[in-house]
Amino acid sequence: MTEQNTRLGIILMIVTTFIFAMQDGISRHLAGEYNVLMVVMIRYWFFALFVIALAARQSGGLRAATRSRFPAIQAFRGLLLVAEICVMVLGFVALGLVESHAIFTCYPLLVAALSGPVLGEKVGWRRWTAIGIGFVGVLIILQPGIAVFSPAALLPLLSAFMFALYGLLTRYVARGDAAAVSFFWTGTVGAVAMTVVGIWFWEPMTGADWGWMALLCCTAAAGHWCLIKAYEVAEASAVQPFAFLQLVFASALGITVFGETLELNVAVGAALVVGAGLFTLWRQRVASQRGR
Repeated sequence: MTEQNTRLGIILMIVTTFIFAMQDGISRHLAGEYNVLMVVMIRYWFFALFVIALAARQSGGLRAATRSRFPAIQAFRGLLLVAEICVMVLGFVALGLVESHAIFTCYPLLVAALSGPVLGEKVGWRRWTAIGIGFVGVLIILQPGIAVFSPAALLPLLSAFMFALYGLLTRYVARGDAAAVSFFWTGTVGAVAMTVVGIWFWEPMTGADWGWMALLCCTAAAGHWCLIKAYEVAEASAVQPFAFLQLVFASALGITVFGETLELNVAVGAALVVGAGLFTLWRQRVASQRGR
């Protein structure tokens, strides 16, 4: 990869995190007015159309996109991601964007911790130390035994665990399936599952909120397109650290638009989590380079 490609990949990742942060803000607004399952269902309808259109343009078309060496795992991945999104959006409504994202940023640490039992990868003592420090940061955010603990704080933590498992399973199926296949299964399985569940919670929406819903669908497609392009032009290890900027963008949105506050314990805890996460990503890059 050239330096120019890496720079472009970093720019695309920063744009991706900004778009996803805006998407989270729109999701928070809509889920505060309507049932979460309905909001995610409509979003997934558009997402499914996007992945189908993308697959149709690839070599082999839709037939190639449906062929997987791991159909059961691919289906489970799709269900896991859509469930994770529902849980996280519930967290946005219950806790706000700032605290939800501060807790959710621990997911790279969960990926590192679970990579051993799920993928059989070796995790050294340095990364285990970083994982421990990161979870101290999570405890600082949650303040168990100090402040009145909110059970809703478990929502973004559960979401982080589900997203970490989804990411590990994505790496597992990548051993036999192309990225386009995984992307297709993610969108279509999620859309079918949400339609089965969400259609029972349909509520009439105002014209203005249909506009926000249309924007939510567009940001979902645009964000995933930028993410795909970022990984196409640059190595994942070079651009992944910039994914933490979503915490910055989402927090700024929560404070300026939704009137949230950034408490000291959340800022300190998030700094520890992000620092530990960046270290684990760096150690993972070092380990992969040694493996080569």
